[in-house]
This record gives sequence, structure tokens and C-alpha cells, in this order.
Amino acid sequence: MKFSTAILHGLILLGAYAPAAVFPSDLQRASLKATATEAQQIESNRLNHWLDQEFETYLNFSPMTKTRLGDKRGYRDLDEVSDAAKDAQLTWRRASVRQMQQSFDRARLNEEAQRSFDLWIFLLDRAEKAVRFRRHEYVFGRRGPHTGLPSFLINYHKVDDLNDMQAYVARLQASGSYLRQHLNRAKLASGSGIRAPYFDYEVAESQIKRVTGGAPFTDGAPFTDAGNSAIWRDITTKIQSLVTNGQATEEQAEQLQTAARLAILKSMKPAFEAILAWLNADRVHVSAQATGAGALPDGEAFYAHRLELMTTLSLTADDIHGTGLQEVARIQEEMNAIRMTVGFKGPLSAFFNHLRESDDFYFPNTDEGREQYLNLARQHLAGIQVKLPAFFGILPKGPLAVRRVEAFREQPGAAAHYLRGTQDGARAGVFYVHLADMRAVSIYRLENLAYHEGLPGHHLQIAIQQELDDIPRFRTHHGYTAFSEGWGLYAEYLGKEMGFYQDPYADFGRLTGEIWRAIRLVVDTGIHDQGWSEARAVAYALSNSPRPEATVRSEIRRYFNMPGQATAYKIGMLEIQRLRKKAEAALQDAFDVRQFHDVVLGSGPLPMPLLEDKVDRWIASKA
Repeated sequence: MKFSTAILHGLILLGAYAPAAVFPSDLQRASLKATATEAQQIESNRLNHWLDQEFETYLNFSPMTKTRLGDKRGYRDLDEVSDAAKDAQLTWRRASVRQMQQSFDRARLNEEAQRSFDLWIFLLDRAEKAVRFRRHEYVFGRRGPHTGLPSFLINYHKVDDLNDMQAYVARLQASGSYLRQHLNRAKLASGSGIRAPYFDYEVAESQIKRVTGGAPFTDGAPFTDAGNSAIWRDITTKIQSLVTNGQATEEQAEQLQTAARLAILKSMKPAFEAILAWLNADRVHVSAQATGAGALPDGEAFYAHRLELMTTLSLTADDIHGTGLQEVARIQEEMNAIRMTVGFKGPLSAFFNHLRESDDFYFPNTDEGREQYLNLARQHLAGIQVKLPAFFGILPKGPLAVRRVEAFREQPGAAAHYLRGTQDGARAGVFYVHLADMRAVSIYRLENLAYHEGLPGHHLQIAIQQELDDIPRFRTHHGYTAFSEGWGLYAEYLGKEMGFYQDPYADFGRLTGEIWRAIRLVVDTGIHDQGWSEARAVAYALSNSPRPEATVRSEIRRYFNMPGQATAYKIGMLEIQRLRKKAEAALQDAFDVRQFHDVVLGSGPLPMPLLEDKVDRWIASKA
């Protein structure tokens, strides 16, 4: 059989025909490989460019997201949150995935581009599954739009010039429509028999009254620092900065203040009043005993959906509950060892009470005590930052700040949290703490908390994510709770590996943080799958941790409010630890912890199955 030269060349490339006389030389093989790699890179670059364009379209659905990212396009607008807007976004996402699958061959992409291809499909799948449970979200709860909108304007709407402040006023004018869309969603949910627990109504009413406390909401309230609402203080401060910087005249400043005041009174205030009226009217239908997701219409399926959404794994509630019980028992053994080390004679339960009640473990409930707490957090972060290069090759450039939560949204005992900064570092990432009740924030837990929310936890992970420049932009924005919170909890333990927690009480604080995440596995599944009451969940948490009671009660209510979210921390940590052990066992002396951390963080957040695939590929490349 004879072949033409062209056919023979093609068969050689395919490996279908290779007589000895025509085997390519080493140089030829290298050239062919380079050509294939170049073609792969060109196609991958083409996908990345296309995905970046699609992400721009995605951002057009949310001008508020643009603002959070430091992008001033759409600066006069707020998001549309109606069902019609959500349907339009889902329709676009379906079309986008179809176009990608028709326009790109996944097999012709490099590894990272294949990951992007898979993630774009994953996001559609996640959005499709969520449609069935659109009514199940509790709109006015711990972090609803009633506090989210004022916080957004205060913390994210940056004012550099006159146009920016005029855009702020435009957003105030649009606030009524925005808040009423959320109210309509809450009404539709209640019409379907889906209502938040009783305490969400109480919290929302209290928060709205704090947001609207003072001028210009309150008739006759004086325009003074003490008498002004938080949002009015922000408005006047930003307007005055324009005058100081020569960006506005006194006359323009007065016109802006008048326009802002009118927008609040005509748009924002009536919307808040409507929400308050509805909360008061609807709460008569709410039981005085909180119930979990299982009690909602289609509740069992909803909770299974939430577990998959939060963990990105196919785990049952029984699986998670059992893991939680095992982890609680294991960690308590380590706690007992520290109890004996510090010389405490009573049982672990008595040691828990000692930590709750002794003044030695708390700063005073004063402004001076709060400042001491914030300064100590900053000291812990400064200490660990010095050692980061020994454990990470990729390091963040963006700055980190430590702040107290604004008074209008502060809750005694509520969880600390992190808010990301901008990609360019112009706005720092912020580690926020609730300091309304200093007996709810212990000193011995602060070191652990700083590592989780700051370094090497959320700030390091999210800042690196935002600063990656070799992946499509959507991957620097989207996140997965098991990845981010799993990393945060992994970072708490990593602090010990890096040589910190020298004080045994601080190390006990680390274990307190870890056991709390194990307790979450038990109580979240207990509440939403097994029908636990609020009292039973509180009792279990108090008996198995030294957390102050105010914190425990606040946290348990959070779990009622956000089904499944609390399971992501420990499940994510266990997965990252499992992958590290897998790599250590496979690579042995060739294992490099800096490289492992860069592998985990170097592609941005990933669902756990995709993270494992990436770690497996790294192991194979090193073997």
C-alpha cells in the first residue's frame, strides 16, 4: 500500500503510520510539540478574551457589582432584583454557554482554559438548580437590603468629583424602587408559605430603625453629628471633601445636600416605612418557635440543594452530621490536653465556663477596650505577615484594614467578616468585627480570628484571587463557599504550623475556632434535617464549646437564617487537608508546601472536585 506525502505526514503526526525511515528526529518532535503548544495557547487566549467579554455583559446586570469592583460605569444605577431581571440573566447565561460550546473545542485548550470552560458551565448549572428555590431566600434578615444598601453607599460609592456625588444622589433617588423590589420578593415568598424565623423580623425592624434614626429621616432632628443618621453623615462628609479639594463650590455643595435630603425623604424613607409596615403585619403569621429548612414547602429538597451549593460536593445531611460528631470528639481530646497544661483542675465543661466568665479573657466594654481589641488584631496580623514568604510563593499586593462594624448594622455577638478591596488596591480589604458587646469577643480567640479573616486567610486568598492576571476575569470575581471558608479555617491551623499560638490559651482559642466549625456540622444538619429546636441547638453548642452565650445564640440564629452555609467551613478545610496529605504521600521529599499553596490559590476559587483535579495534575507533573 502506498500513501501520498501529505497523507503520510498526517498519519505520522497521528501516530497511525510510522516506518523507521520516517520517524521524526528529536528536533522535529520538539518543533511539532512547540507548534501544538502554540496552537493550544492561541485557542486558550481566544477563549479567555471571549469569556472576558461575556463577563462584561454579566456585569451589566449588576451596576452595584461594578461599583464593588472599583468600576464607575453605571454609577448612577442600582441593581434590578425582580423575577423578570433574574429570568433575563438566566436566559443570557444559557445562550452564553451554548455559544461557548459551539465556538470552542475543549480538547484544543490548555489545562487552565479547560478549567475556565468547565467553570462557565458549572455556573449555569448552579443558576438552573437555584430557580426552583427562588422563593426560599429570606429577604429581610441578618444581611438584607435594608442594611446592605446603606452599607454599600457608605463603603463602596467613592466620591472623587462632582459627577460622583451627583451619581450618589441618583442612587438615593432610585433607592425606593430598589427596596420595594426586595419587599415584593418577600411578599411573594410569604404568599408561598415561606417566611423567615421570628427573630429575623425583630432584627430587621431594629436595624431599619437604626438606619433611619436621626436627620433627615426624623422630623425635627437637628443636623448635628450626634443627631444625623449614618448615611447623612456619609453624604455630608463626602460633599464637604469636594469643597475642601476644590471640586465643588459652597453653592454646589448646598444644592447637592438639598437634592440628597429630598431623595431620602421622597424615595428611601417611604420604602423603609413600607418594609416596616409589612414586617409588622406579616409577623403575626410567624411561629414563636424557629423552624429549619425542612419545615418549608419543598424543604427537604431545598436543604439538599443548599448543602450541594455550599460544599460543592454530593454529601448527605447524615454524612455531614456524622463527620461533625466525630470531629467534635477529636478536638475535645486536644482541648483537654491544653486544659491540663495550664493547670485547670476541673472538667472541660468547667474550663469552658471559666473562659466565659473570667475578666482576664476580655477587654473592658468601653471605647478604650474596643481600641485595644482592634490594635491587638493589627499586631497579630503584622507578626504573621513577616513569615508569609516561607509558606507562599504568590503574595497579595492589596492592603488590609481592621475596623469595627458600623453602628447601624452592628449586632452583639455576631460573626466577624471580611469585605474585599479593589483589584488595584485603592480600597483596602477590611476585617470587620462586631464590638457592641465586648463580652462576646474574647482575647484568647482573637489571634485565631485574625488569621482566618486576614492573613493567611480571607484577605490573602481573595486579594490573590483578584490580582491574578492570567485567567478570565469572571474567575477573579466568583467564589465558592467551601473553597473560601475552607481556606479560612485551614489558615487558622496554618498559623500554628508557621510558629504562632505560643500562648496555650491562644492555641486553645484556635481549637475553639475549629470545634465551633465542627459543631456547625452537627447543629446545621440538626436544625434543617432533623428538626432541632433553637433551644436544643443552643444547648448543644454551649455544652461543647466555651463560646460566650451571646455569641452562641447569635450564631445559632444565623444558621436558621442561612441553611447549609455553616457546613462549608469544616467540609472545605477537611478537603484541603485531605488533598495536602494526598500530595505529601505521593511526593514525599519532593513535596513543597509553598508550591502546594500556590497550586490551591493560583487559579482563584474552585469547586472542590475541580480543585482535586488540579492537585492531581500537579502531583503527576512532579512525579
